[in-house]
Amino acid sequence: MNQTFRQPDSRAKAMAVDGLGDQLIDAEADSLPKPQPPALHGGGARFVLGASLVLIAFNLRPLFSSLSVLLPEVMQATGLTTAGASLLTTLPVLCLGLFAPLAPKLAQRYGAERTLLAALMLLTAGTALRGLASVPLLFVASFMAGAAIAVSNVLLPGLVKRDFPDKAAMMTGLYTMALCAGAASASGLTLPIEHRLTGSWSGALAAWAVPAFAVLLVWAPQALGSRRQASHGGFRVVGLWRDRLAWQVTLFMGLQSALAYCVFGWLAPILRERGFDPTTAGAIVSLSVMAQVVTCLAVPSIAIRRKDQRGVTVALVAAAVIALLGILFAPTSTVLFWAVLQGVGQGGLIAAAMTLIVLRSPDAHVAAHLSGMAQGVGYTIAAFGPLLVGLIRGWTGGFAATAFLFVALALGAAIMGMGAGRALHVGARTMRVSSRA
Repeated sequence: MNQTFRQPDSRAKAMAVDGLGDQLIDAEADSLPKPQPPALHGGGARFVLGASLVLIAFNLRPLFSSLSVLLPEVMQATGLTTAGASLLTTLPVLCLGLFAPLAPKLAQRYGAERTLLAALMLLTAGTALRGLASVPLLFVASFMAGAAIAVSNVLLPGLVKRDFPDKAAMMTGLYTMALCAGAASASGLTLPIEHRLTGSWSGALAAWAVPAFAVLLVWAPQALGSRRQASHGGFRVVGLWRDRLAWQVTLFMGLQSALAYCVFGWLAPILRERGFDPTTAGAIVSLSVMAQVVTCLAVPSIAIRRKDQRGVTVALVAAAVIALLGILFAPTSTVLFWAVLQGVGQGGLIAAAMTLIVLRSPDAHVAAHLSGMAQGVGYTIAAFGPLLVGLIRGWTGGFAATAFLFVALALGAAIMGMGAGRALHVGARTMRVSSRA
C-alpha cells in the first residue's frame, strides 16, 4: 500500500541551513532499512575512513583534465581527427549521465561501500588501459572510467554525509577540495610525468591509475568488512518529471556542466593555440581549477542566506563566460587573470547547481530524485559541450568561433538559473511504499 509521505517545509530549510555541510545529497534516501554508518573502534579507524573518502574524491577528475593537456600529442601520434578527439572528450561526460541513475539501485542491492569498491576497480582498470596507446582502447577506457566516475559521483557524497554527520561541513570542504585538487594535479603534472618519468603520452595518461589503485587497496578491506544490509526502495517520488521547476534545475545543471566540461576538455588546447607552451598551458588550467575551490566553498553559504538565488546564478554565469571570452581574445599577458576568474565563476556554478537541488526540494527523498534527474539528464546535455567545441575547431580551423557556443550555453544557463533560483519547491511528493514480502 502507498501513502503520501510529507515532511514540513522547515525540514527542507534545515537541510540547507549549514550551507556547505548539506550541499551533499544522500542517494540512498529511499532505502529501507536506512543504511547505518560503520561501527568504528578508535580514532585511527575513523581517520582512515575519512581519508579514504577524500582520496576517492581526488581520483574522480584526473580522467578529464589529464587527456586535455595531451590532446594535441594524442592526435598527432595516433592520427585521431578533430572529430574523433571531440568524441573522446565527450564519451566520459556522456557516461556520467547514462550511469548516474543506476547508482542508487546498485547500492540497494550490493551496498554502497561494495558498489564504490567495484567502481574504483573499474576506474583503475580503465585509466591503466590508456597506457596501451591504442585508439579503440582509448575509447573503451574512457567508457569504463566514465561509468565508474558516474556511480562514484552519486554514492560518495552520501557516504561522506552519512559517516560523518557531526563533521559534515569540514568533510564537505575536504571532499570539494579533493575534487578540485585531482583535476588541478592532472592538468599541471601530466606533462611533467610524460617528460621526466614515462617518456610517452600513453604512459602519462596511465600513470593516473597509480593513485586510484592506491586508494583501492586502502578502501577494499573497509568495503568488504562493512555490514552488508539487504534493502529495498521504501519510498517513491511522484510528479517530479512533469514539474517545470524541476526541469529548470535540471537544465541549469546541464548547461553549466557543459561549460565546465568544455573547460576540462579543451582549455589547454585553446591556450596552446594561443601560443603557450604545453607545460605552461597545463599550469594555467591547473590554476583555474584550483580557483574553483574558493567559490565551491563559499557559494552554498552565500546562496542560502539570500531571499532567492537568481542573482547569484546570473552573476556566476557572467563571470564564467566573460572569462572564457577573455581567454579566447584578450591579450595573452592577461590570461592568468581570466583563468582565475573563470575558475571562480565555474566553481561557483557547480556549487550553486548542487545547492539549488537541496533548496528546491521539500524533503530528502525528493532531493535524491531531483539529483538523479539533474545528473542523468544534465550530464547527457553537458556531453554536447566538448563535442561541439571540437567540431567547431575542425570546421573553422581555430577556436575563435567557439565563443558563440560559450555565449549560447551561458545565456541558456542564466535563463534556467533565473527560473531555478526562485524561492519555490518543486511540485513533487513522496510516497511511502509497503515493504516487500
